[in-house]
Order: sequence, then C-alpha cells, then structure tokens
Amino acid sequence: MIEDDHGVRVLTFNRPAAFNSLTVQLKNDLLAALRDAAQDDAVRALVITGTGRAFCAGQDLKEHIALLQAGDEAPLHTVEEHYNPLIELVTSMPKPVIAAVNGTAAGAGASLAYAADLRIADRSAKFLMAFAGVGLTADSGASWTLPRLIGYGRAMEMMLLGQPVTAEEALRVGMINRLVEDGEAVAAARELAGRLAAGPTTAYAKIKQTLRAAASSELTTALATEARTQAEAGQTVDHREAVDAFVAKREPRFLGR
Repeated sequence: MIEDDHGVRVLTFNRPAAFNSLTVQLKNDLLAALRDAAQDDAVRALVITGTGRAFCAGQDLKEHIALLQAGDEAPLHTVEEHYNPLIELVTSMPKPVIAAVNGTAAGAGASLAYAADLRIADRSAKFLMAFAGVGLTADSGASWTLPRLIGYGRAMEMMLLGQPVTAEEALRVGMINRLVEDGEAVAAARELAGRLAAGPTTAYAKIKQTLRAAASSELTTALATEARTQAEAGQTVDHREAVDAFVAKREPRFLGR
C-alpha cells in the first residue's frame, strides 16, 4: 500500500497472513515504489512499515521452495535482481527513510530496516538474522549495515546463532533509534517523517552521501567528500533561507532546493 501525506510517503507491506514475506511480485512492487519515491520531488521523506504482527519476515520460503522444486532458477538470482537493488535504493535515496518496525523483522526484512536511515520499533518487535538456520549466508546488505550499527561481535553473534533480539535490547545496543509502545511505531514514524519533510531535504541527501562514503573510505577521501558536498549545500536556496531566517530571528521555510 502507498499513502502520501504532506510530503511523507508511507509504503506498507500488506501480506499479514504471510508475515509480509517477500514474494517475487512484492519485491518487484517494492523496487518500483522505491524508484518512484526517489524520483518524485513531492516526496520529501519515506516511511516503510508492515501490517499485522510482522514488519517483514524476509524471503517467502514457500514460494522459494516451490520455484526450486520446479527447476526455476529465479531464486538463485534474486539477490542480484531484487535484494541488492532494494538496498542500494534505500541507502542512496536522496531523502530520509524511516523503518517503522511494527513486529518481527527477519532475514531480508530485518536487513531492509538496517538499511533505513532511522528505525522506530514497537516494544514487542524483534529482529532475527535467520539466514544460517536455512543454510544460507547474509544478504540484503546486512553484512555491511548491521556491524556498523551494533559492532562486528554482536553482528556475528546474531548471524551465527540466529537468536531473536528484542526491541529493548535493540535500543540498548543501537540497532534502533527509538522504542515506542505497541501500535505506536507507525504514528511515531509518520510524525518524525513529517518533521524531516519540512526540513532542508537537499542537505539531508548530502548528509547521507557523506556518511555512506565515509563508512568505507579513508579520512582523506571522507574529508574530500565533505568539502564537495558542503560547497554544494552552501549554494542551495535552503542554506540562504536558513541564514536569512537566523538573521531575521524567524523560522526558516525550507523548499528542498
């Protein structure tokens, strides 16, 4: 489901009976929705969430097994065709992305939440790296995003042992940014996304660029990226508006330009 509200777009997985697990169709739909959100100037912040008791349980294993048994090679290429592009779209999205984790986030579903810029979770939510349990390795960017959130040791423990992490523990170790009471994650994410949508979204896009570049580069490269993006941001309408508003002692009105 796709909803728009004052610059905030909410993408909601709507397969509650299957814990919002990812079929080929759902992955293709999500790719299309993310591409559209990235290109739509009216969308200034994005929320991803699910219906029912799960945020997203990851790969739909029933479909996965059925395709393998039928000799269909599609499951063998889904990482390159679906999961990698999904994570690239979320992490390079030129606007803030918030994951509202309303329940279980497992496998690729958890990885999608890790790739978001911010994560808000219901108190009963949990995170599960279920790959090893089905004889698979990490995908959907989890090998890159998760250690950067919680550290190598904790990430390895989650990957090898496959034990669920509660929302309270996730908050303690830095896996999520905010913990709310059950049923409140989506509303809290919408409210935060609304605040961000009213902000300097061009600057947010450049902040995402600098942090992503710095995560896998040396200091000299990170400094060069900062210099470039800061010069670009300094020429924006939003920067001039913020300076003028500061001098005039009024609230700035950001346009995302």
